[in-house]
Amino acid sequence: MKIKLTSVYVDDQDKALRFYTEVLGLTKKTDVSNGGFRWLTVASAQDPDGPELQLAVNDNPAAKAYQQAMFAQGQPALMLHTGDVKSEYERMKTLGAEFAMPPTDVTAATIAQVNDSCGNLVQIIQPAW
Repeated sequence: MKIKLTSVYVDDQDKALRFYTEVLGLTKKTDVSNGGFRWLTVASAQDPDGPELQLAVNDNPAAKAYQQAMFAQGQPALMLHTGDVKSEYERMKTLGAEFAMPPTDVTAATIAQVNDSCGNLVQIIQPAW
C-alpha cells in the first residue's frame, strides 16, 4: 500500500488554492465541480504524480471544532518537507505569509509554522537526517 490522498479542511477553497500554490509552491492537480460540490487537490511540484492533498471545504461542524482546537493548540494540520527551511521561510515572507513560528532548531530538524489563512497551521520541516 501507499499513501495517495489526504485531506485538510479549509474555510475557503479559492483562498486555499492561492496559498497552497502561490505561497507554498504546490501545483493544482484536480479541480472538478458538480453542483455545489468541488473536488480540489494539490500535489508537490517535484512529484506531481505523488500523494495529493485535498483542500476540502469545512462545512462539517465536527471537523470545524477539531480544526479550531488544533489551531488554538498550535498543532499543524500537515507537515511538508524541504531541503532548506530558512530560504523557504524568507521566500514565503516576501509573499506575505504569516508565520506562527520562524525557523527553529529542534531535535533532528529545523521547523517553521505558517498560517495557511484558511484555518490551519502548516509545518515546514527540514530533517537533519
